[in-house]
Order: sequence, then C-alpha cells, then structure tokens
Amino acid sequence: MKQLAPSILSADFSRLGECVCQIEKAGADIIHVDVMDGHFVPNISFGAAVMKSLCGKTGMPFDVHLMIEDPDRYLEDFITDNTEYITVHAEACVHLHRTIQHIKSSGAKAGVAVNPATPLSAVECVLEDVDMILIMSVNPGFGGQKFISSVLPKIRNLDELRRENNLDFTIEIDGGINPDNVKTVTDAGVDIVVAGSSVFGAADIEARVKEFREILQK
Repeated sequence: MKQLAPSILSADFSRLGECVCQIEKAGADIIHVDVMDGHFVPNISFGAAVMKSLCGKTGMPFDVHLMIEDPDRYLEDFITDNTEYITVHAEACVHLHRTIQHIKSSGAKAGVAVNPATPLSAVECVLEDVDMILIMSVNPGFGGQKFISSVLPKIRNLDELRRENNLDFTIEIDGGINPDNVKTVTDAGVDIVVAGSSVFGAADIEARVKEFREILQK
C-alpha cells in the first residue's frame, strides 16, 4: 500500500506536537524528519532533540532524512523507539556500504537518497543492502520547491531494477509533491510519498492529508 510521509520541516514549530497529532488523526502513515546541517545543503533545520520531543506524542514511525556531511557521526542520536528509517545521501558518504551497515547495526532500516542530478549508478552496488532508496525530486535544502519532472525516468528505471532483480527495497520520493502530481509518481513506482508545504501549508491540514490518502488508495 502506498504511504504518505508529511515532512515536519514545513510544520509550524510553535505548535509542532499539535501539527503531528493533526496529520496522524487524518491518516498520515509516517513522519518525515528533514535534518540539514548548513554544509551539505545551504540551510540549517533542526537536530535530534526536536525529533525526540515527539516521542510519546505519536505512534507514527520516524523517517529520518539526514542531509548532512559525515552522517556516521550522528546516527545513534536519531535512534528512538519511533525511528524506522534513517536515510543518508549517497553524495555525502565516502564509504556508503559501511554507513548502511552502521545504520542497520544501530537498529534502524537503511535508506540512501540521490539528488536529481545523481545517476542511479551511484547506488546500484548497494541495492541488495538497502531498505529504501529516496529519489529527490528537488535539490535538497529548502521546502516549497517545484517538482523536477525529469526524475520520473529515474523512478521508472529504479522500479524496473527492483523487479528484474527480485529486490524488496522501498522507493520514496521527496520534493514538490502535491495532489496534482502524486498519482504520476506512484504510477512510476513510488511507494512512500513525502509532502511538506503541500500538507502543512494547506488551509485545512487534516483535509489535505485525507485528500492525499484518497488518491494513494486508488
């Protein structure tokens, strides 16, 4: 079943707990946690303390997206009872296979993200080891960007590789997703849809989550 992972990067941080309760009540599946360091990407978001403040307030799993340099130094900080995925960028890891094993040994599922201009060849050697591949459909660092449609062939190629090699990793997409294009990406092979500003920027957050869920369930 296709899943929706609202990104709290776009939430109102003055009432973050309330926002998370809203999306959970409306049927969201996962909380996407965008962590930025101001080095790998040109922005700083938040660290593990903000994420951990949500523990005990929601039953939804955490999908931690580390847009940071040298992610191995910080992996354990993001391990909680809610943490399901920790995703690192292929572009940020000198020893990608080692980092994947580090994530798994820490108790989380391992994801690897690739930027729009990064070819799938950067991750083909670890497809048997990962639990998820995250296709970035914007250049990481800021919310509210426009979807880059040229990533669609990459998604289809990745889904084809998965089927041809009988692999069971999940495909996630992040960047510029809204109700108008979500079916296009899921038809291409995406399993988990990350949506930030299109959820938390809506006049009615719960109604927007339900709108996404209706499309994903078709």
